[in-house]
Amino acid sequence: MDPVLFEILSNKVTAIADEMRITMQRTSRSVFVNEASDFAVGLIDLEGEVFAWPPGSKTTSINVPAAYTIGAVEVEPGDVIVSNDPYLSQGMSTHLPDLHLIRPYYHEGRVVAYGWGFIHYMDIGGRVPGSMTIENTEIFQEGIRIPPMKIVKGGKLNADFVKIFQANCRLPDINMADIHSTLGCLEVGAKRVAETIALYGADTFVESQSVSKDYSAAKARAVLRRLPDGVYDFLDYIDDDLVSDIPIRMRLRMTVVDGKLHFDLTGTDPQVPAAYNVPTAGILHNWLTRRITTFIRTHDDTIPLNAGLYRDITATNPPGTVLNAEFPDPVAERHATATSFNNAVTGALLKAAPDLMAGPTCGTGGIIIYTEPGAEGETTSVIIVQSLRGGMSAYAGGDGVDGRDVTMNTMHNHPIETIEGKCALRVVEYDVAIDSGGPGRWRGGVGQTMKLEVLREGSTLQVRGLDRLRFPSWGVMGGKHGALPQFVLNQGKPGERQLGKAEELGAAVGDTITVVMEGAAGYGDPYLRDPDAVRRDVVQLFVSREGAARDYGVVIADDGSVDEDATAAARAARVKQNVGADFDFGPEREAWERVFDDATMNDLNQRLYALPKSVRHATRRRVIERAAPNLPKAGLGSLADALADADAARARLREAILAELGEAEGAALPGRAAQ
Repeated sequence: MDPVLFEILSNKVTAIADEMRITMQRTSRSVFVNEASDFAVGLIDLEGEVFAWPPGSKTTSINVPAAYTIGAVEVEPGDVIVSNDPYLSQGMSTHLPDLHLIRPYYHEGRVVAYGWGFIHYMDIGGRVPGSMTIENTEIFQEGIRIPPMKIVKGGKLNADFVKIFQANCRLPDINMADIHSTLGCLEVGAKRVAETIALYGADTFVESQSVSKDYSAAKARAVLRRLPDGVYDFLDYIDDDLVSDIPIRMRLRMTVVDGKLHFDLTGTDPQVPAAYNVPTAGILHNWLTRRITTFIRTHDDTIPLNAGLYRDITATNPPGTVLNAEFPDPVAERHATATSFNNAVTGALLKAAPDLMAGPTCGTGGIIIYTEPGAEGETTSVIIVQSLRGGMSAYAGGDGVDGRDVTMNTMHNHPIETIEGKCALRVVEYDVAIDSGGPGRWRGGVGQTMKLEVLREGSTLQVRGLDRLRFPSWGVMGGKHGALPQFVLNQGKPGERQLGKAEELGAAVGDTITVVMEGAAGYGDPYLRDPDAVRRDVVQLFVSREGAARDYGVVIADDGSVDEDATAAARAARVKQNVGADFDFGPEREAWERVFDDATMNDLNQRLYALPKSVRHATRRRVIERAAPNLPKAGLGSLADALADADAARARLREAILAELGEAEGAALPGRAAQ
């Protein structure tokens, strides 16, 4: 294709996608769309791949697998497909609150593209308001399941679908308004596609779709060639699986050959009977590529965003792991697991090219959901109050962003006025968490903190998605890890209580809930940080005076200036410990891996996968709890204390593996060298 014509069409389709995005956001009634931006739109080609993505989108689910859903329904002009089921859509949707709509765009009787959009609905039915809880044990508890079907037939809304849908959710009016919002955005796309074809012709329009993907693929590979060839292994964890106090492990082996990447997820822990499972359908799914997307885009922001970005990335994604859920595994909180996996991608990229990559995400983030009784005869009101975030990790040459981790998505905060105007809550405090950012030559971003007071009886609060109450955001290249989050009832009052990973809390009028989000990782030796930068952090209340002295060796005088003599003396007197280490994982992870090392856990998982799926989790739990019988709950106790006698725990682990699974040839049991 002529390069000038291609550039024109590339910008045309990008503008169409962005206009669709703006239409969706401005017409939605859901605060989680018009404020937080938890939705996405795009144009999909005849192969079922995204070829145009709006630059203003707040999510990075660019390689959405839509081909199966499109092929599952026989469409005609005026039809629109709908689905929200991860299993029946083969991974297009990843949990039930995400309702996906696809409209075929016709020209002279043939399909020339598809418009696509999804919204996260604030309630889709299920056993809890808001439809999301880790405590679910199967997808049937998570809400109404919609297989690929027609929501619009020949231009008319499917009335039978509407009746069933409205009868199975707690917010039928808002949900239907959001469906109409999505249909409106798809209509905008249809009109703009028709206008573009009128100018350039249908054949040229269709040809440009594959050309755009080819162009993006070539430019993405040029970025990936900056990574040295090699094999890079990395692990990351979720604090626990809620069913037990045992951490969930994500394992990645990233192989790089001449700008081509292969992700091998073998060794990742089996699925759990809690809603942490990710339904990826065994492919290189968009929940597995968020971090590599930001890596590519950071190093070349001229690349058109489309499925071509991932052409030279492949994956081994075995079934039955938490990263490849199988029906009927619950999946509502899949973002927590996917975030931890993408942190493993971050670690592998940092091993390959530490100067080209920022540190890990601060964590999964916390979503506060508030439920209050309606007036007599009315349904319960459900609102997503806030999507809280920690900070963004630092990188070689720059501090992390404070209070906004944009490395998985860039969802917005809700304004305080919106929160207080829509529900019976008072925002008592909304601030940043001082000293939460990981110390480093470049400081990790600090987390947010929010305190809410309950104003109506019969209300409940849920804080979902909290993680890293046990394993902090790990520091990089001499930088230190970030602070852990907190979830506190009635902070500063009689009866103050740390809640750990509590899912749902009934609250009386006057009760307060305080959520302190985690800080992000520092990069580089903190004693090499410019003392004046530390002084500015103290002035801006990102770092305390005590933190400046303790973590950076910088002494702030009474007048607010740097005491240069005292600072020089403090820095000279430091006893260096692990300053040159690539990663600072924190005491909890270090204690865990002294007992449950990589070779042992690889062997254990390999043998677990030889068992029927129905017994894997229980067997794994018996093995680990026999080795570590007194594990504390995440955020309410110390793994380092529970595993202080690592040798004894390893001996118990060996006995437990032998008792449950027997001897295995070549097994890397604790205390034995790998064969």
